[in-house]
Amino acid sequence: MKVGPKIIFLFKDADGFGAAISDALHPSPNSSLRILQESFELSLERYGIQHCKASGDILHFIDDKGLYQVSVLLLQNYEPPILACAVNEVLASITGEESSTIPTFVAPFLVASSKLKSETKNLTANHNKALLYGVQIGPGTDISQTLATRTQKPPSSLQIHHEPLACLLQLVRVLNLPTFVLIGQRGQGQELEVLYEVGELLASTSCLCFLRDRIMWNPTKTLKECEEPWRALYG
Repeated sequence: MKVGPKIIFLFKDADGFGAAISDALHPSPNSSLRILQESFELSLERYGIQHCKASGDILHFIDDKGLYQVSVLLLQNYEPPILACAVNEVLASITGEESSTIPTFVAPFLVASSKLKSETKNLTANHNKALLYGVQIGPGTDISQTLATRTQKPPSSLQIHHEPLACLLQLVRVLNLPTFVLIGQRGQGQELEVLYEVGELLASTSCLCFLRDRIMWNPTKTLKECEEPWRALYG
């Protein structure tokens, strides 16, 4: 899979967080970047999975010399155990033998507060700024160093109970891929602020533009909550 030196790795989650970020990232007005959009499907037969493929969309930002600068990958959401197979296959297709360089992966997540457990009691945002954790995995790069200075390091006792995030963390650790994970919290009443902060952070480190007016997202009421309102009783 041909990609740029920086990959923004997103999941097409039920809440629409990944899709909202992807839709709002555009070339800066003063840049010469153009957009190339394509879809992908990768077989999972080597894992014994016949009925499903790893599929998604990828948005490339290409300069006037035809060089890929940034790729925004939006992977379909899967449940375990297909989730691990799909993520592993995508990573393998990007970092395979034909790849001359290993890109830096930046993966933003919005995780329910109930799925982030820590011995530190205060995991809430300070003042009016949304709390955004940053976790570096694998070799450091200029991008990851910049992101580390603009995010908060999570407490060492932090436990993550969010399958897509836990799966990606495990695989990039095993593969030793240069990765920076952004973790925002859902359930603090600041979901839009987290989305804006993540989007603008991604844009500023990618020579892109984050257009807030392109966001069509209502984080206070997801499709899942509309279909199953009884779940709100159980948190």
